[in-house]
Amino acid sequence: MSMQDPMADMLTRLRNALLARHDQVDIPSSALKVAVAKVLKNEGYITDLEVTPDDKQGVLRLKLKYVAGQAVIEGIKRVSKPSRRVYVGHQDIPKVRSGLGISILSTPQGVLSDTTARKQKVGGEVLCTVW
Repeated sequence: MSMQDPMADMLTRLRNALLARHDQVDIPSSALKVAVAKVLKNEGYITDLEVTPDDKQGVLRLKLKYVAGQAVIEGIKRVSKPSRRVYVGHQDIPKVRSGLGISILSTPQGVLSDTTARKQKVGGEVLCTVW
């Protein structure tokens, strides 16, 4: 069975692991998924990430972060989908939960958080929002 939206699959696996209170989650690796995971780590939403090569495409292992038994990621939502891509300029990057969350964008400078993209004055495709 082919996967139509690998990014949505990553976000769903992450969401399900958080609801089940797992310490880590394994996801089939790709360059885009690793870049998104690095943004999540830099913003403090996960504790660590590790890419393990295997005979196929590799495995991305995310170590999930909890504070006082509560998951740091309260919600994660896919914005741009294969059926409807969402592109924004740097002045139109959406604020998530009045600045309490982040948007993750795919830009010409790589995958960036919304605050970094605003500082660099670069727009792109809004991949997902995290709060």
